[in-house]
Amino acid sequence: MNHKADSLSNTKNSATDKKLNAIGFKRQWQVFLVALAFFTRIPIPESTPYSSERLNQANRYFGVVGTIIGLLTAIVYWISVQVFPIELAVAAAIICGLLLTGAFHEDGLADVFDGFGGGWSVEQKLNIMKDSRLGTYGASALVMMLGCRWAVLIALAKIDILLPVGLLIVMHTLSRICAASLIFSYPYVRADQDSKVKPLANQQSQHDLWVLIATGLIILLLLPLEMAISLTLVLFVVRWLCGKWFQQQLGGYTGDCLGATQQIAELMGYLTLLAWLS
Repeated sequence: MNHKADSLSNTKNSATDKKLNAIGFKRQWQVFLVALAFFTRIPIPESTPYSSERLNQANRYFGVVGTIIGLLTAIVYWISVQVFPIELAVAAAIICGLLLTGAFHEDGLADVFDGFGGGWSVEQKLNIMKDSRLGTYGASALVMMLGCRWAVLIALAKIDILLPVGLLIVMHTLSRICAASLIFSYPYVRADQDSKVKPLANQQSQHDLWVLIATGLIILLLLPLEMAISLTLVLFVVRWLCGKWFQQQLGGYTGDCLGATQQIAELMGYLTLLAWLS
């Protein structure tokens, strides 16, 4: 009788564990879809539940979303370079990234440069950053960033025409991990407690951070060891400098600051890889 009771108990426990695992997987899938919707224009099921808690948890998957964006832009580049010159293929990949994200990060870069360039006080800077109009500082930053990204990817393609395929995946992933990790280290700021701002993941647990780091480590395995170490060190420096810059200017970060960090990290990553491969 005791053996039968133990067997029934084990069966029930096993069924319970499977049910809990299924629920846990379903929730993580939904959290990932929130991350995908937050960062891209890729449609997700309308039934996907959303809350500020899920958005905060979604930051752990920002690197994975970057991998998806990088993969799609790499496919566009690979197809385009079979037909068109390198310059047009690189342009097509960059445009693909802009369309996929709705220029989400580029908008953050422009807002940061407009705010920091045109404001004196923290309140002025934040108000300028919330303004939907594009100023001279922001427009200049966008032109320089897009132009430099286009030029460095062409230079990489001239070393090996298929080189950008892998590097687009690597840098779209690592740059988002670099930006998202700032959430863990710095406070979130806004103009005032009643101001209406875009939804933003502004809390990060140690578990979220470790998921981000694990995603980055997997991607770094695509590179030779010394190159991976150099790239990691450069991105650490970019993260540190951006964090200190935002803290000095605002006392913390905003969503626009994360977008600007992603853009700067992506470009510096390409430049680091170009220096190695040249």
